[in-house]
Amino acid sequence: MSALLSGIAVGFAVAMPVGPIGVLCIKRSLKDGFRFGLATGLGAATADASYGLLVALGLRSFFKPRAEAEITAPKGGLLAAWFSTFLLTLTNPMTVLAFIGLIAALGTASVAGPYLLVLGVFIGSLLWWLLLVGGVLLVKSRLPLHALRWLDAISGTVLVAWGFWIVFS
Repeated sequence: MSALLSGIAVGFAVAMPVGPIGVLCIKRSLKDGFRFGLATGLGAATADASYGLLVALGLRSFFKPRAEAEITAPKGGLLAAWFSTFLLTLTNPMTVLAFIGLIAALGTASVAGPYLLVLGVFIGSLLWWLLLVGGVLLVKSRLPLHALRWLDAISGTVLVAWGFWIVFS
């Protein structure tokens, strides 16, 4: 059970810093509502769990090799919101580095450890995205229209800069 709780802490900690994916989630929550905001967060949480699985299993196999083998609602609906964010999060090098450090520090003590840790990462990450979407929608009615225009400009700038960074790094 401690692996699950550790995973929840890791997932929440990795998801919490509001970077490009957080901005995307905020924007979709404001423009398209709870379901699209949550689908966006779920895409990120799924990618986080994928990284957690790859890193945990990779580290386990490295140390114990014989132990055990446009940014609004997408036209494709909720599945497209989930999938686009899943791919964006998978390409975020900061996510990979965060998981390598956090999971290496926590380790996986038992056979079920990596799987409970990954489940915890997913739950922790999803908890963060639920809080973010809910918080954004709580303040949505208080935001003037020009605030959304600024958010569009800022999120566009962040995403373009991030895209160039990924391409040229």
